[in-house]
Amino acid sequence: MRLDKWLWAARFFKTRSIAVDEIGKGRVTINGQAAKASREVRVGDVVKLRQGEIDREVKVAGLSGVRGPAPVAQALYEETPDSIAARERAAEARRLAPEPADAIEQGRPTKQDRRRLADWNRWSASLD
Repeated sequence: MRLDKWLWAARFFKTRSIAVDEIGKGRVTINGQAAKASREVRVGDVVKLRQGEIDREVKVAGLSGVRGPAPVAQALYEETPDSIAARERAAEARRLAPEPADAIEQGRPTKQDRRRLADWNRWSASLD
């Protein structure tokens, strides 16, 4: 079975074209080797892929040419314990990370502030 079709059927990517793009960018490997979209996937292969910021390592447990419900798709692979632990560590780090909006001390300029800025820019000397 083709790699792009398996990734789509296992619900790692929403469409086969997205799967092909990710494979083409080198974000998917099979057994430690770079893969092409047409590469044949077999039961027992170890597939490493990246979904957004999440790196996953899964072992192929089954093959399916059709995209079915999520429980059926989850039966097509087994995630390695190292991959599960790494995902949980990353989720914990994201949860404990500071909120980016907290660093903002002041919001948008008011209408009066914008007028002052525009007036300052109009009368300031230019180095051109």
